Amino acid sequence: MHSHLWTHSICLLALTGTILKRIRLPRTEAANLPFSDAVWAGETLYLSGHIGLDPATGRPPADAAAEATLVLESLRETLITAGLTMNDLVFVQVFCSDVSLFGAFNKIYRGFFSDGFPARAFLGSGKLLFDARFEVQGIAVRKSEEPASIR
Repeated sequence: MHSHLWTHSICLLALTGTILKRIRLPRTEAANLPFSDAVWAGETLYLSGHIGLDPATGRPPADAAAEATLVLESLRETLITAGLTMNDLVFVQVFCSDVSLFGAFNKIYRGFFSDGFPARAFLGSGKLLFDARFEVQGIAVRKSEEPASIR
């Protein structure tokens, strides 16, 4: 718990004086949900948790792989709206209601990246909203020219 509080304290200190820009997608606006899909803080984009709901039913699909695809497509849509790609993600956190789905999720997840993978946590969560199996949040950074020392 202390490390969790420490991390948030560092983030708050880093954001002091930073201009924030909020991103709300039409589906979030239409549902009048009390959050932004993502928030820019400097060159860093913080993505809210996304779940994979079938647009036709408003529920998760019966198949875990289909749900994983939907949740990652939702995350990608937010990144595209911000002018970024999945390859700009530096950290992803996956909440999963059944950790036995780790392999099924990874099979889909691999296909969304072409330039290596971000750091990631995969956490067993218990029940998620709308009986979703997965909720995914992330942090992306707008890339600039790499310093010669890390090439």
